Amino acid sequence: MPYFVTGATGFIGKRLVKKLLERKGAKVYFLIRKESAGKVAALRDYWGVSAARAIAVHGNLTRKKLGVSAEDIKKLKGEISGFYHLAAVYDLEADEESQIAVNIDGTRNTVEFAKAIDAGHFHHVSSIAAAGLYEGVFREDMFKEAENYDHPYFRTKHESEKIVRDECKLPWTVFRPAMVVGDSMTGEMDKIDGPYYFFKLIQRIRKLLPSWMPMVGLEGGRINIVPVDFVVNSLDYISHHEHASGKCFHLVDPVGYRVGDVLDILSKAAHAPRMNLFINAALLGFIPKAVKKGLMALAPVRRIRDAIMTDLGVPEGLLTFVNYPTRFDCRETLAALKGSGITCPNLNDYAWRLWDYWERHLDPDLFINRSLRGTVGGKVVLITGGSSGIGLATAHKFAEAGANVLICGRDQGKLDEACKEASAKGYEFNAYAVDIADMADCDCFIADLITAHGGVDFLINNAGRSIRRAVEASYDRFHDFERTMQLNYFGSLRVTMGLLPGMAAKREGHVVNISSIGVLTNAPRFSAYVASKAALDAWTRCASSEFADVGISFTTINMPLVRTPMIAPTNLYNNVPTLAPEEAAELIAQACIFKPVRIATRLGIAGQVMHALVPKMAQIAMNTSFRMFPDSSAAKGEKGDKTKLSPEALAMQQMMRGIHF
Repeated sequence: MPYFVTGATGFIGKRLVKKLLERKGAKVYFLIRKESAGKVAALRDYWGVSAARAIAVHGNLTRKKLGVSAEDIKKLKGEISGFYHLAAVYDLEADEESQIAVNIDGTRNTVEFAKAIDAGHFHHVSSIAAAGLYEGVFREDMFKEAENYDHPYFRTKHESEKIVRDECKLPWTVFRPAMVVGDSMTGEMDKIDGPYYFFKLIQRIRKLLPSWMPMVGLEGGRINIVPVDFVVNSLDYISHHEHASGKCFHLVDPVGYRVGDVLDILSKAAHAPRMNLFINAALLGFIPKAVKKGLMALAPVRRIRDAIMTDLGVPEGLLTFVNYPTRFDCRETLAALKGSGITCPNLNDYAWRLWDYWERHLDPDLFINRSLRGTVGGKVVLITGGSSGIGLATAHKFAEAGANVLICGRDQGKLDEACKEASAKGYEFNAYAVDIADMADCDCFIADLITAHGGVDFLINNAGRSIRRAVEASYDRFHDFERTMQLNYFGSLRVTMGLLPGMAAKREGHVVNISSIGVLTNAPRFSAYVASKAALDAWTRCASSEFADVGISFTTINMPLVRTPMIAPTNLYNNVPTLAPEEAAELIAQACIFKPVRIATRLGIAGQVMHALVPKMAQIAMNTSFRMFPDSSAAKGEKGDKTKLSPEALAMQQMMRGIHF
């Protein structure tokens, strides 16, 4: 039995052709554009047949009689018993012009072509969208009753079905599938559509909250979801067993689910927090339209909404379905399928397969190169303080990932040694001897850097100075505060502001500032150091808001103790858990890859929360540690290690070993 199929390369069409070809002696002619001829071999492999049974017919949906040659029309005339029209735009976000060209004009051209080849029966695959946003139950014998179909997607689906009803002179049948999801047995789907837009939101919730956490869900209208295998099996069976012309069949789930139910079922499938309490979305209808319109007129509100929707990958058109008002009767379909064994499975039974397939194959994050090489390969990266410690470890890590690494430091000897290490490993550093605490020296450095490299793509403000000395021991050492601020704040600021204009011109750039855990915990004996880092943190928060719309992002890393030469003079740190420079470099790599606003350790966050919620208790705790751990011999200006710890201090050190940064 010969068939003709449009849309054979689509999600439903490809599976329908495979189903038709399972019939004994069946062969399928399928429409395909000449420029897509390269897909034909793969399609035949998928269908498991030769060119003798799957025959490509070149044409174009937007042309008269599908643009099929007169010779092919002559060959097909009187040969086709079943004509299946599935080609259409199924995208809510598609522009109106393309939807009209494909859904309306394309259907008219298809009807004209089917008549030209004198096909036996015309099967039009429409959509429940043809009903528009009908208030109530829409029956299979209803069409003109459709309402609220002003949206291009709804309107073009309605108009295309109207063409079949009014202009098709062949016997015809209309099928209206519901929202089609992946295969109920395999979960296979070819694109993100319909309820899949909620998957990323559910995934984010799962990452943030434990599965036992009760959640508040949104209770909206009823949406109808069907798996693709049910649609294909129903199409195949009904089109071969129901021969009455002029009928319409709703390929829908007889049960149907509210939006909140769907979200809850998918959350269960994802092992995410379940929706235990629902708020009826209809309540949003009580908000006056003038109020909603006024809010959306505010640029900040629009930008926040658009940013959230973009981040989650949710098209604005999907919000139409939150209060979807239509339910679909399917008595004709149920009667036609009686005795066939074909039924629509319950979403609860196959939702986990949909989730599993999406997370393994369709999750947009799978297609983003999250490697360091994919982020900084070929990019210019400047690391201040790159001749030792964290900076040097970071320089090696980024150079190994293919970045053009620039390092700067005050000590030419250390810079030369770092370059030798790089050369021995098969890559190179561009080293600059500069004291960024000297504003004039810093300006010359920036000018040379821009001339030689045209600016940078990533800036790692790592150079810094730390002083551990109590305030009461610093009354006559005001220069400690001045020189710490000069390097940690003014130096970093000078470099950053010198490079920002170039980043802004390219509308691209990322700045990583190495701050301290002490800024979060307000560590005693580090008043000079913490104050300088806090100043840089505050400036960064202001600047990041100003540059958010020009492609420049900032990350602050509240770095815990790292075993570098900077903490070497304080011997009591020998028994305190610290990070290795390579571990600190990994945090910097993550900052460049994911570009979060802040990276902080659990200990740092706990300290910040404690200071925010119970500041008096936090002060007492920090004061206790202040009195427990004295100034180091170096801070007192003494030679040799004369610092002796009390039993309480030793016990605290042992306890700290259990605190993982």
